[in-house]
Amino acid sequence: MEIMRILAIETSCDDTGAAVVLDGRKILANVVSSQVSVHQKYGGVVPELASRKHIEMIVPIVTEALEKAGVTLKEVDGIAVTQGPGLVGSLLVGLSFAKSLALATGIPFIGVNHIEAHLSAIFLEEKPPKFPFIGLVVSGGHTSLFRVDGFGKFRRLGQTRDDAAGEAFDKVAKLLGLGYPGGPIIDQLSTTGDPKAIRFPRPSIRKNSFDFSFSGLKTAVVNYVKAHPERPEDFPEEVIRNIVSSFQEAVVDVLVKKTFQAAQHEGLKKVVISGGVAANRVLRQRMEKEASEQKIKVYIPSPAFCTDNAAMVGVVGYEYLKGGIRSPLSLNAFSNLPL
Repeated sequence: MEIMRILAIETSCDDTGAAVVLDGRKILANVVSSQVSVHQKYGGVVPELASRKHIEMIVPIVTEALEKAGVTLKEVDGIAVTQGPGLVGSLLVGLSFAKSLALATGIPFIGVNHIEAHLSAIFLEEKPPKFPFIGLVVSGGHTSLFRVDGFGKFRRLGQTRDDAAGEAFDKVAKLLGLGYPGGPIIDQLSTTGDPKAIRFPRPSIRKNSFDFSFSGLKTAVVNYVKAHPERPEDFPEEVIRNIVSSFQEAVVDVLVKKTFQAAQHEGLKKVVISGGVAANRVLRQRMEKEASEQKIKVYIPSPAFCTDNAAMVGVVGYEYLKGGIRSPLSLNAFSNLPL
């Protein structure tokens, strides 16, 4: 059987990523350049700065990925690139670069949906699930539940109506003056906090709905902080740890409950958790505990494959290119690209 080497590119937000993936499963190289230091002082991603940094890093990162893989462009069989959703300026850097390579070399290329890439990251692990399964994508920009019957075969069961879970983490961290990105900081602080210290609400849209809403939970944290006479930066360390631990517990409760309700509704015994928030320690523990109690198998990628990376884009690109699907050079980037 003929092997396929896919050069994959990911620039949907603030990480410049390039990877070389063999047959959609084996990583020959996976390089990520983080922009955290660029955006930290602003407490979130500044789109214009993200785009400029991608322009600066795209050539060296792709070059490094090819060199690490020991592969030349002539040995690349396909190019996969994130088309959306994401920040349009960031997406256009990666997409324009990929199209230029394809035009100059004649290598076929394919645009990939960022959400599908996250759902497919699990196929980079040694023992991936078989279809069908319930897929939860939970990150800074997305919180959605899908029934996944195959590559390109999705049915969305629910999504966030307002803030994504990761976005809520970042906003609470900013409110408390903890820094950016908020998710890892809150995860670390919560290890010594009391998750039952404060009873924050567990938002639910309506009965039997798989949609999410985290804006009200974020507001509850704001109101709790405002009820104290001192400023957040003057709070005792114990109070901060209890706030973030209780907040995180509320988010995890909702994510776990909805995910397993969806599995029961669809009659499926396999669940995949993906996206940046899937690296969260408490979420991983609670998902595995609930799965064990319900006799459902849960699959969560290694933390490095939860956050944005190009290898997961290569998985999807391989499947489509193998099936003869190609994208035209007129392909555009979209900030909102439904799956």
